[in-house]
Amino acid sequence: MQDWNELRLILAIQRSGSLTAAARALLIDHSTAFRRLNTLEARLGVRAFERLPGGVYRATTAGERMAAAAERMEDEALALDRDIAGRDHRLSGRLRVTSSETLAYSRLTRHLAAFRQAHPGILVELAIDNRVLSLSRREADIALRPIRPTEGDLWGRKLAGVAWCFYASPDRVQAMGGAARTPDALAKEALIGWEETTSGIQAADWLARTMPAEPIVYRTSSLVNQLTAAKAGIGMALLPCYLGDGDPGVARALAQPIADLAGELWIVTHADLKGTGRVRAFFDLVGNGLAGERDLFEGRARPQDRMPDATASQPQTSSI
Repeated sequence: MQDWNELRLILAIQRSGSLTAAARALLIDHSTAFRRLNTLEARLGVRAFERLPGGVYRATTAGERMAAAAERMEDEALALDRDIAGRDHRLSGRLRVTSSETLAYSRLTRHLAAFRQAHPGILVELAIDNRVLSLSRREADIALRPIRPTEGDLWGRKLAGVAWCFYASPDRVQAMGGAARTPDALAKEALIGWEETTSGIQAADWLARTMPAEPIVYRTSSLVNQLTAAKAGIGMALLPCYLGDGDPGVARALAQPIADLAGELWIVTHADLKGTGRVRAFFDLVGNGLAGERDLFEGRARPQDRMPDATASQPQTSSI
């Protein structure tokens, strides 16, 4: 192998299974990637990938060995990069943060504004992505995650629990007679759901498992759009409380958050980066700022107590 870029191409194709996706990841055009791969295979006298229908590339034995070597080299380069960055105590430079769409839309941005005011020399890049980006590969420096991290090389802390509840427009909740006591009481109400192909999202899985499909009148993969649809009166939406309770356009359609959906909010970085000046500054200002809103995240602070519970005087038959 004469060029590290050749190995990077092999690794990108092996990871994505597509020459087009690999070219996009490496910021080169498809024809350049195609030419480089063909030139490399011709020089080595081996096929690195089988070309399958639909543009799928499947690594041969030789391709797998090259990709494994490339991954080891990448790991060493990334470790060196993290080691150098971890010794950087300056409050300047680029800081790449990843967050979910709902957190960025509802709570995060004002804390980022305060961070920028306190540290104008730090350029914040926010990657709004519901996927779990790799902190080891420096896809992000800091992640705000809705799940407890399991990777052993990460460092961080839990900021708050995350509660979920049903929300609808105040008019719709009023027409229902107030917030319901149990999810079962909402089974015949118009419901906003996720796309039918959605899987692996706890709230979407719970909704599909618990509520009937017939009342679903609208589907979207975006929680922010679900909130917008609920505000427009299309139906009820299952939302995190920090999104629903923080918006005056909706009210709780269920009296209490759903215990089965209790989650967590974590702020994490790679252990090698925890000493970086701009990382520590972000943990202190933004992390502490979000932690200060714990009651809202956990469904206890309801700044929009707009709808009285019409069943408050009735005996409670069940709780969740």
